[in-house]
Amino acid sequence: MIAHTEYLTMNTKKRYEILDITEQVEGVRQRATLRDGLLLVSTMHITSSIFVNDHESGLWADIMRWLEDLAPAKPEYEHHRTGEDNADAHLKRMLLGHQVIVPVTGGALDLGPWERIHYGEFDGRRPKRILLKALGAQ
Repeated sequence: MIAHTEYLTMNTKKRYEILDITEQVEGVRQRATLRDGLLLVSTMHITSSIFVNDHESGLWADIMRWLEDLAPAKPEYEHHRTGEDNADAHLKRMLLGHQVIVPVTGGALDLGPWERIHYGEFDGRRPKRILLKALGAQ
């Protein structure tokens, strides 16, 4: 059995952005020499998200529009009384979640045919970390 931990640092160019991180996650699986087990992918920041879905630009635009409909950027949040301006980012993160567990089978990420692992950023333009923990058999 192995337990292997790595960290990715994300630094987006925009405040709101979705990035496909599947290849980086696969790189961690390879370095861990994980053949069968689980790979946890978890953002370590309260204004970003990790989720699995299709890598398709129209869907990404739909996701961002849906998030804005449910948790719009607006000045009247109570959280903004602390001097922050990112209450909507906290809420958007709650909608998409902060982590996923990806199965690994036969030395490969065991994802469906259209599934990809994504990082969602809702208060970007500064470095943020993602924890990746591989557990299982070599």
